[in-house]
Amino acid sequence: MTGLLLLCVTFVYAFGSKEKDTPAYEIVQISGVVRLVGTANFPELVITNSDGDWHITADETYKLHDLQQQRVTVEAEATVTERKSTSGIFTMKRRILKNVRIISVG
Repeated sequence: MTGLLLLCVTFVYAFGSKEKDTPAYEIVQISGVVRLVGTANFPELVITNSDGDWHITADETYKLHDLQQQRVTVEAEATVTERKSTSGIFTMKRRILKNVRIISVG
């Protein structure tokens, strides 16, 4: 039994765990082009501007799905999460938008 517990602790340490804390958000206004990225099995909507990609949560995609390849301005709650490799080295930031409200199209 102790060996199983040790194995579980080692696994969590080696591969990391889910986010421990819910990151704080701020209200932002973003303008950019709505694009569909990812694969056929894991499609994802993003708004792309000069700062990069802003990922839309899966619950919010219905609001922007019909606006693909169009320039939009939205107001939303933004969170930024940092992704790290299993060795703990920073790899990238992921900017996520939720509670999206469309301000203008075009």
